[in-house]
Parts: sequence; C-alpha cells; structure tokens
Amino acid sequence: MNALAATNRNFRNAARILGLDSRIEKSLLIPFREIKVECTIPKDDGTLVSYIGFRVQHDNARGPMKGGIRYHPEVEPDEVNALAQLMTWKTAVADIPYGGAKGGIGCNPKDLSTSELERLTRVFTQKIHDLIGVHTDVPAPDMGTNAQTMAWILDEYSKFHGHSPAIVTGKPIDLGGSLGREAATGRGVVYAAEALLAEHGKSVSELTFAIQGFGNVGSWAAKLLHEKGAKIVAVSDVTGAIKNPNGIDIPALLKHKEETGTLTSFGGGNAMEADELLVHECDVLIPCALGGVLNRENAAEVKAKFIVEAANHPTDPEADEILSKKGVIILPDIYANAGGVTVSYFEWVQNIQGFMWDEEKVNEELKKYMTRAFHNIKGMCKTHDCNLRMGAFTLGVNRVARATLLRGWEA
Repeated sequence: MNALAATNRNFRNAARILGLDSRIEKSLLIPFREIKVECTIPKDDGTLVSYIGFRVQHDNARGPMKGGIRYHPEVEPDEVNALAQLMTWKTAVADIPYGGAKGGIGCNPKDLSTSELERLTRVFTQKIHDLIGVHTDVPAPDMGTNAQTMAWILDEYSKFHGHSPAIVTGKPIDLGGSLGREAATGRGVVYAAEALLAEHGKSVSELTFAIQGFGNVGSWAAKLLHEKGAKIVAVSDVTGAIKNPNGIDIPALLKHKEETGTLTSFGGGNAMEADELLVHECDVLIPCALGGVLNRENAAEVKAKFIVEAANHPTDPEADEILSKKGVIILPDIYANAGGVTVSYFEWVQNIQGFMWDEEKVNEELKKYMTRAFHNIKGMCKTHDCNLRMGAFTLGVNRVARATLLRGWEA
C-alpha cells in the first residue's frame, strides 16, 4: 500500500472513531491548493533543461502551512499529496500552530552541479514566491535538499518581499537558523521513546536497541541513546549492517563512518545482512530510513517489543495488524518524528521575534512539547479505546476539525 492510500486509510479510521460529519471529512481530505510549475534553467554547458516543481498546500485552519521541499527523481503528485496531508496531522499532534504542506522538484540532485542546483532553486522560488510566505506557507529541507537550499530560497524570496528570515526553516545558523535544529528529529525520537517506556515502567538504560538507518536521524538517535546508557546492539544503513550483543560503541562508529563513509569495516561488531536488522533480537526497534520496510513478509519475525517509527510510514497497514496481534507496541511516525517540525517552529518563532535562543532552551522546550504530546495521545487512546497510531490520528484530526468548524468552514 502506498503512502497516500495508507494515510487516507488512517484518516478515515480516525474520522469514523471521532464521528465526524461526512462533509467535513471530505473537506479535510481535499488540499487547499496544488501548485505545479515548470522550471527551465541553463545547464553549465549552456543547454536548456526543464524540471517540474510541485507544492501541495493541504490545510491552513490552524496556521501557516509547513513542510519540506525534496529534490528527488521520483517526486510525483500523489506522494507529495500524502506527505502534505501527513504534515497537517503531525503539526496538530505536536500542537504547533501550523497546517501541512509539501513540495519538491523531480530531479536527481546528484546529477546537478552546485551552480545548477542554485539556479534551479532560484527559478522554483521565483515561480512560487507569491504563494508562500511567513504567515502563509513556510518551506523546510527534505530529501535531497539542505540548509544551503534554504539559504537560496531565503535570498530569492527576499528580493521580492524584503529581508524575510522566517520564510524558511532549517537555514544555516548564520542566516537565522536555530541551534539544535540539526539534531532535532533524532532528539525528538529519544524523548518520544523515553515517554513511551516510562509509561511501561522502563528506562532506556535497561533496554537493547536496533537502529535501521544511520543518516541524520538514526545517527543522532543512536548517539543520544548511547549517552543515556542504552545498549545499541545493531545498526544498519545503505552500506551494510553491524551487530554486537554487548552493545556497539556509538562514538567510535560515528568516527569510523565519518572517516570511511561505511559501517561495514567497523571493528567493534560483526557484519550482518541489512534486512536481518529489522528482525534482530532487541527490545526496541527504531526504523529511521525508508517507508514500507515492515511488511507482511517480515512482520511476524520481528522480535522487538516496542517499535519507534522515526521514518515516515515504515510500517505497512498489513504489518501493523500482524504486530498488534503479537502485542508489539508501535509509537507512530506522526508523533515519533515530530521533533524536526517542532524545532522548525521554534526557529520560525525566533526569526519573527528577532530574538534567538540558546541550545539548552531549544532542547528543553522540545522535551516539553514531545512529552506533552505523548500524554495527549494516551488520553485519546483511553477515550476511544484505540492503539497509539489511532490515538495520534484522532488527536490530530480532531484538532484540525475543531479549528475548521470554529473558523466557519462553510462561510
């Protein structure tokens, strides 16, 4: 099942549990605006090439729309639509005053030089600058984009609208980016895991963890868990996977990965098949890579008692059912990886105020938001007698529906 179908299914289940009027249910699914633009740039050799850029603005009932811009060959409207909708529910679960959006350009950034990427980003910004805005739609980095991409958008947008640091988040620190933003998603995953485990009378220091994906989110989650005394017994990324039943030395692994670019030749553990990681012996499994990695083929083999979804949509609905029957507790992506957008919100607030926070305050506020959101989700689980995924979806959907009705959606 693709991301859009799964998101729609979760939304419909939540709407049913909440008893939403069918008209408002339909209205909440339809995006506010879909934008599709042609971006033609000269390549370094002088030839002209055209790319298609998208921005889906899903809902603005609770505030400006918020979501990443990805540069990827497979950016297509359906996926962008699903991710925009997911951002609407995610920001509502975290209780930050945003709606959802998502965008991207169908290109392979690896095939483009830095100057070509800059030209492409600037043309895309020229085409959408009057449809985004500090109080309308605030982009952020995603797959294939980074702080530099945001710097170009900020510069191009500011040519039309005057200096506007709050137009994007995930910027370089020198241009008004927030301290703590780089680690935010991984740190949020750790706070989410701590809240879940505390509910079950456990702490991270007494459990074993397997982490799938060692990019930004996975490596920060591993580093912070390791610092809190957790035993990380297996780690994988695109280069391979390693295991060590006595716990992997994460700082040494990070150093090794930085020096060699791979995990495989690391001396502090044994190599294993990357697929094996998902069914490895551990207490807590944290998928931090691609969607759909837990499916009906491998779900029955999963040995973890808890799954913390740091990736977007890592568990197929079929796997969800198999794992629930086994009694595995799944902390859903819509909450578990909301640390990134929460600190993006803090960055936006700092830019609007023109007053920057120190890193300690950023992390402290993040912990407050993640912990509070978990207790709100648990409250919905008790009210509606449902699992954590439906608890999170009903919480998010209910907040958006209430805001929509209060604003007078039929007016």
